[in-house]
Amino acid sequence: MATAHDREILRLAVPAFLALVAEPLFLLADAAIVGHLGTPQLAGQGIAAVVLQTAVGLCIFLAYGTTASVARHLGAGDEKGALAQGIDGVWLAVLIGVVVTVLGILFTGPLVGAFGAGASVEGYATTYLRVAWLGTTPILVMLAATGILRGLQDTRTPLVVAVAGNGVNVCLNLLLVYGVGSFDGLGIAGSAIGTVVAQLLSAAALVAVVVRGARSAGASLVPDPTGIRMAARSGVALVVRTITLRAALLLTTYAVTLGASGPDRPVSLATHQVAITLWSFLAFVLDAIAIAAQAITGRYLGAGDVAGTRAVTRRMVQWGAYSGVVCGLLLAAASPFLGRLFSSDPAVHDLLVPVLLIAALGQPVAGVVFVLDGVLIGAGDGRYLAWAGAVVLAVYAPVVLAAAFVTGGLVAVWVAFAGVFMGARFVVLTRRARGDAWLVTGAVRAPARR
Repeated sequence: MATAHDREILRLAVPAFLALVAEPLFLLADAAIVGHLGTPQLAGQGIAAVVLQTAVGLCIFLAYGTTASVARHLGAGDEKGALAQGIDGVWLAVLIGVVVTVLGILFTGPLVGAFGAGASVEGYATTYLRVAWLGTTPILVMLAATGILRGLQDTRTPLVVAVAGNGVNVCLNLLLVYGVGSFDGLGIAGSAIGTVVAQLLSAAALVAVVVRGARSAGASLVPDPTGIRMAARSGVALVVRTITLRAALLLTTYAVTLGASGPDRPVSLATHQVAITLWSFLAFVLDAIAIAAQAITGRYLGAGDVAGTRAVTRRMVQWGAYSGVVCGLLLAAASPFLGRLFSSDPAVHDLLVPVLLIAALGQPVAGVVFVLDGVLIGAGDGRYLAWAGAVVLAVYAPVVLAAAFVTGGLVAVWVAFAGVFMGARFVVLTRRARGDAWLVTGAVRAPARR
């Protein structure tokens, strides 16, 4: 049975792994290209990236919730209903994207200023962020369309689109940032423009695939107000869960800013940006099994197979732990060399090594956390995830602020992040997984039992 589960997990997780590796390369490419413009530019791009990731991350339910609901309908044998729910998610993504774009552009100044990073850094952050907001709607549409395909047990198409989109992104960034021939380049603004164009092209490709599938299954493409409202309501718990996670990341960046002072502040912020980008990169790597968990859990529960859900969950947790060990060892081995890829500043290189070693130690726990998070999302257990996220944030906030205030060091902040934040998430998720309340069967998930 383990071999059968392994084949099923790998069939979904390997393409998801490659796609998820390609996705953060949007940010890795931006960081590497912008980093060689200078340390203030890299720090500014880092602040803009945190704001963007927070805004987009709040809408991750467009992918996660859609994957779970589509997979449940698929498991129950209702492909037309699966695609109809997915299309409602795409229309919801468009509506949210337009609102977020307008508000983001209007409030760019205050959002950047809230970090208190200094005039030189804030100027670059504002320039990047005002352009990058234009990619919000394409990103959200990509999330919804990807969720549909994952729910249909197709992780290969998002892989193809992610690889192609990333290739376009890198080429456009190099051209628009540094220029070619008589074109001198646009600096940090060119990076934002190139990324927005790549996101727009990627969204268009994914939507084309979804539309073709909907027409084949007989699902309507016309906006359904009732379906859109249902999709929005079902995502509320996941939004709360995501808010707690994003708040923790924002709090970590704020703690870095709080702890650093004077001329050391840009170095600390730039180092933190590189470290959190690499952490996010590895999180996407480990999240590949979580993506498989969402699709597999939803389909198994939609088909009413509780025993199969339990068995495949145990196997996926094992895969998550093993993957975390491998990622941790690789990160630790590469830590002395990674700084040069993102910055020309020796101070950034020196500070990055101990931070990455701490991040490496946290990878095995992260592997289990991400898998169980995916399992419970696939089960539609959003209410528990929202509650658990609030508890974890309440535990983490005073610890990380104290670490920054007392020590003033970036290393202490990362000890709190990798140890306390991830450790608390491990506790609340493993506790839930041992129980039965999340094992609700059927095409539509009933309210969770307590």
